[in-house]
Amino acid sequence: MSSHAFADRLRSSAIRRRFRDPELRAVLWLGLFTIVLTVLAAAQTGWLQVVPVAVLTVPLLLGAILLGPRTLSWFVVFVMVMIVVAASRITLSDRDAAAIVVHFVLGLIVLLMAMRRSELGVGGLSHDRMFFDLTTRLDQGVIPKLPPGWLADSAVLPAGGTKFAGDLVIAVKVDDRLEVVVIDVSGKGVRAGTRALQLSAAFGGLLGALPPAEFLPAANKYLLRQDWQEGFATAVYLSLDLDSGAYEIRTAGHPPALVRRAATGRWEETQSDGPVLGLIDDVEFEVCAGVLGVGDMVMLYTDGVVEARGVDLEHGIGNLVATADHLALTGRGGGALRLLEGLSPSSDDRALVAVGRR
Repeated sequence: MSSHAFADRLRSSAIRRRFRDPELRAVLWLGLFTIVLTVLAAAQTGWLQVVPVAVLTVPLLLGAILLGPRTLSWFVVFVMVMIVVAASRITLSDRDAAAIVVHFVLGLIVLLMAMRRSELGVGGLSHDRMFFDLTTRLDQGVIPKLPPGWLADSAVLPAGGTKFAGDLVIAVKVDDRLEVVVIDVSGKGVRAGTRALQLSAAFGGLLGALPPAEFLPAANKYLLRQDWQEGFATAVYLSLDLDSGAYEIRTAGHPPALVRRAATGRWEETQSDGPVLGLIDDVEFEVCAGVLGVGDMVMLYTDGVVEARGVDLEHGIGNLVATADHLALTGRGGGALRLLEGLSPSSDDRALVAVGRR
């Protein structure tokens, strides 16, 4: 094969690859659509006179949804030019002139949005797919499959109805040991949710890789290194031996874990204490150790589950255990979510984990 033929093949291959680019195809179709609408809006004969210049808002909004930041900027300019072309071919009333000014304002807003997106380098539907991929890959709140004789369930209920929450549950199973941490990140809304996603990845790497006594100190050091303006979090951490039922519970500025004893049918507050994560270096966390027998259960939760305006912590915990007994929480799938939904409405995110031995 000659060098010219080889170069021609490379060029044709590159062109085919470019035309397979979904964004390029979207630009071509939107450009063609815009030109057709411009011709219709500029026509002054027959029924075409009823097609307003305002119809060019449609491709503008479609471009804002489908196109990336760099392509979107040029497409907005193209649509604005088409609006001017269409307006120059018709007789404008005062209302039409005002409508065109509004369209230019909308174009400016879309341009500003494109500039904002360019900071991330993503736009259109790609950023939605990215966040969805993050939430599904991190598997927040999923408890690993446990051996026979054990039941576990968890739920995270964001206050705003979104998939992003400042509360998160991370669980891993390493050999015959289950490790679970329930975390409440400081702040609210999207900012707390994005920090929670970052902590989910970081703490998920630490969980199971360190001895139980070293997990919370390592998590505390990680948060201190982030130097966030609202860089603290509370946590409750459970390390459970699935052979013997022996457990260790440690808390960091978090409401106490609850253990239900089958022999008495009562819930007990675990006695462990420790400072909030991310505020003080070189801290120690007390441990509460025990053994789960057949029929026993341990429950971890965030403060949104038991705290509310005008309600003290002890009353909230009492309401939680009463609701758990009323719903006969067994650790089976869906029980944790039903428990959260059965409590009084809250303006805070809520998370809960229940692990029981049968």
